[in-house]
Amino acid sequence: MNDISRLAARLRTLAPSCGPVRMIAVDGHAGSGKSTFAARLSAALGDAPVLHLDDLATHEELFDWTGRLREQVTGPLSRGETARYAPYDWTARAFGPPRSLAPAPLMLVEGVGAGRRALRPLLAQLLWMDLPAAESWERGRRRDGPALSAFWDGWTAAEAAHFSADPSRPWADALVRQLPVGYKWLE
Repeated sequence: MNDISRLAARLRTLAPSCGPVRMIAVDGHAGSGKSTFAARLSAALGDAPVLHLDDLATHEELFDWTGRLREQVTGPLSRGETARYAPYDWTARAFGPPRSLAPAPLMLVEGVGAGRRALRPLLAQLLWMDLPAAESWERGRRRDGPALSAFWDGWTAAEAAHFSADPSRPWADALVRQLPVGYKWLE
């Protein structure tokens, strides 16, 4: 098992990749543990900000959020400015009040597609949650319950199409595997 603080220490040594920010992507299949890992890594990094791509995606645009990310987040951050984005409310099916995201030395971007082709030039590091799609999706379905079964049916097809056209895993700097206690990663 690798101590997450060692990974955090290594990430701190990377060169900035998006203006003054070292942007670290946490990608993987839905249900693979990205959000949990990003929260733990954020804590190990002294509460580094975490941008959840679920805040940029919508029911109608599950993967078509790159323009919104560039306009509202990475554009301003690359200029050393505070980003302002309106997070999507999945229950109300509408964008909520804007949030500010100030440039920080390290920032995590987590979500399916965080390592997509359009973002890779802005990343200091791409971490892939190494859990197979079927196992990840089963975990996600268990987490969300039967009420979201129809959503998951559409999601899995959309995610498979996304990664078929724009795979992230081959570009990952490290594969992260969740253990019963902690994580291990392979460079």
